[in-house]
Amino acid sequence: MSENMHESPPIITAVAVNRSGTIAVRATEHAVPVDLRISQDELRYGGQRLAQQILTLCSKAAVEAGARHRVELEETGVPAAILDRLGLPTRDELADVDAAEDQSLPSSWMRSL
Repeated sequence: MSENMHESPPIITAVAVNRSGTIAVRATEHAVPVDLRISQDELRYGGQRLAQQILTLCSKAAVEAGARHRVELEETGVPAAILDRLGLPTRDELADVDAAEDQSLPSSWMRSL
């Protein structure tokens, strides 16, 4: 047996950053965070909001990492049908996540009096 058979495949990760650039999360394609950067300014909004943003960014990074994994496997000749069965997202699905994020933002933070 070769030593390479005992090595784990490289972990594919991606980074997602909130709009203001104050929170950055590097996560695996399974949404497991492996690195987290939080600006001191974010702490003023409270733990629940911060936790929700971190979870959202982990999910977004997971889709990106999964799409990267899909591309890598496609380049080695794995058929699209198998990649679909593995549940690996496509670049179109990644674009859908980005579009949904844009739609969920309010057009203005001003409220009527």
